[in-house]
Amino acid sequence: MGGIDWRPNLGPGKVSRRTAMSAAAAVVIASTTVAALAGGLVQLAPAASSLRRVRNRWMPGLAGIGDPGHLALTFDDGPDTSSTPVFLDALDELGWKATFFMLANMAASCPELAAEVARRGHEVGVHGSRHSNHLSHGPSWVTRDMLAARDALGELTGSAPRWVRPPYGALAASTIAAARRAGLQPVLWTTWGRDWRARATPESIVGDVSSTLVPGATVLLHDSDCTSSPSSWKATLAALPLLAELWAARGLEVGPLCEHGVRPCAGGAG
Repeated sequence: MGGIDWRPNLGPGKVSRRTAMSAAAAVVIASTTVAALAGGLVQLAPAASSLRRVRNRWMPGLAGIGDPGHLALTFDDGPDTSSTPVFLDALDELGWKATFFMLANMAASCPELAAEVARRGHEVGVHGSRHSNHLSHGPSWVTRDMLAARDALGELTGSAPRWVRPPYGALAASTIAAARRAGLQPVLWTTWGRDWRARATPESIVGDVSSTLVPGATVLLHDSDCTSSPSSWKATLAALPLLAELWAARGLEVGPLCEHGVRPCAGGAG
């Protein structure tokens, strides 16, 4: 559906559909309860942006809609020493640059690799200090997490981040407020490969991306399985040449968000 990425962070074991749905329901119930008790229903209002078609039409900046002839390629959850290096090599072979939405705790565990991503010409965005749903936390926590991640990633990569994508795509009012304070522009995605699933294949990833591809799309993939099914990144890696054929046939130029012509979204940094 292209909504909030409700992948539960359940560790290395296989995530069943029933478990995922139960976890998602628990998060929704818990976050709604907290918001209601705090009188903070406004906190949940931006979650409507999780509806892909609504987001693409009414919030194109948030959806990452840009130049119709350009496609923004983005990766979440790295850097990861087990997988990110081979993605960098694959991108070099394809002649592509991308935007990597990094987790600061992952970057801190491999600072040389984090710096290498930027050194090889890729853009670095903020995904958080750790992979935690903003709807499960109050505004103060979200602000602290985002500022800490921005500063840490800037120091580790030598590149000041411009974009922020909250974990799971769970955008709260606190996310927007924190982004404004941090000088970051929130951006989610236009289409995704649903590549975190254990049953994802290169063909399914291409199918999911192509079925919802629109002009000026921002595509979400993952260069790490730290919050996904173990080794799911291998299907993503194998999908890249297939995606290259698809996008070349459509005459699309592939690049990072900074070259995509995304309009500033309401509440974010300009």
